[in-house]
Amino acid sequence: MKSIIFDAGPIISLATNNLLFILPPLKKIFNGKFYITLSVKKELIDRPFEIKKFKFEAIQIEKLIEDGILEIIDNDFIRNESPKLLEMANTTFRAFNNYMQLVHFAEMSTLAAAINVNSDSVAIDEKTTRLIMENPKLLLEILKKTLHTSISVNELNLREFRSRTKNMRAIRSIELVAVAYEHGILDGYITKMPDAKRNLLESVLWGVKIGGCAVSRDEIAQILRMEIK
Repeated sequence: MKSIIFDAGPIISLATNNLLFILPPLKKIFNGKFYITLSVKKELIDRPFEIKKFKFEAIQIEKLIEDGILEIIDNDFIRNESPKLLEMANTTFRAFNNYMQLVHFAEMSTLAAAINVNSDSVAIDEKTTRLIMENPKLLLEILKKTLHTSISVNELNLREFRSRTKNMRAIRSIELVAVAYEHGILDGYITKMPDAKRNLLESVLWGVKIGGCAVSRDEIAQILRMEIK
């Protein structure tokens, strides 16, 4: 069966913008599984549940799990593969005589789960992980400009990491929101105000950007041009 493995970022972006309600209809449209790993569950529920500010969001996500919208995936392969991917990614780029710790365990568990079940896509908002998978040359240039220094690359690790993740397509919360808009899932928020549809779409796109989705102003403008005709 088709599946999407979710990192914590997209779900947090949706939760902080009161958009978790789009997941059930999106799953129905997708006609497949929505998975999270145990490490991602810890980030989404276990830790936030102990903090009053984030407790309600954690409860809402727990309800999605109890309702079967999000399913937890965990097995020996994921537990063994996750640290391997973490080690590869975090020993690929080197600056100031130290390897750069660019990714986190939960993100790598998401990729490991995708490898395990041959998933169609991974939902991940974090820019660095997506660039290591899709465009490491661009990531290298960004790191050079940010740190104002030369960066060495462990080409063996990079090739191995990309080989393991080559069949994955990364999607972000901004794409999830755009698809929800296309299918009328957000129509309940269309008002009688001027340019109501454009304002609705623009507001949710900027909401997930501010909520942590790595997306540029130009990308938001492009989505608006495509969707508002």
